Amino acid sequence: MGEKIDNFVNTLRENLNAIDDRLQSVKSTIDSTSKETQATVQSKLDEVKTKLNDRKHEFEQYKAKLAVQAEELKVKAESNVQEMKMSWKINELNRRANTAEEYATTAIAVAVAAIDEAEEAMLIAIAAKLDAGEENGGSSSSSLDHK
Repeated sequence: MGEKIDNFVNTLRENLNAIDDRLQSVKSTIDSTSKETQATVQSKLDEVKTKLNDRKHEFEQYKAKLAVQAEELKVKAESNVQEMKMSWKINELNRRANTAEEYATTAIAVAVAAIDEAEEAMLIAIAAKLDAGEENGGSSSSSLDHK
């Protein structure tokens, strides 16, 4: 049983590292955009929009699955674990553990989708700031400046 938990924890760690890498990539993109032209920012935005559109159905499925899994976990959490152990309902305990594992995996997928959506929102904001700067003769407010 210890090996299953170790494998699960390692998988979670790998997924969280992948999320961290993705966040660093988004940060780098955002940091570099303040120095780029409107066309370059628009190109990056178009890429992100295409990627999101390609995966939109997948993300919606993950979000729906997450809601169902949360409800299943709630129901299973309300059942008496000690009673199951005493009555040797190991299969039910295993199903409960598997449901919790699937929930965690789905939650990570939703987090990745949220990062992609946040990247799109940030690029839209930067593009809008660049547009405003061009219209104002290059004097847009500097909320993009690092503090």
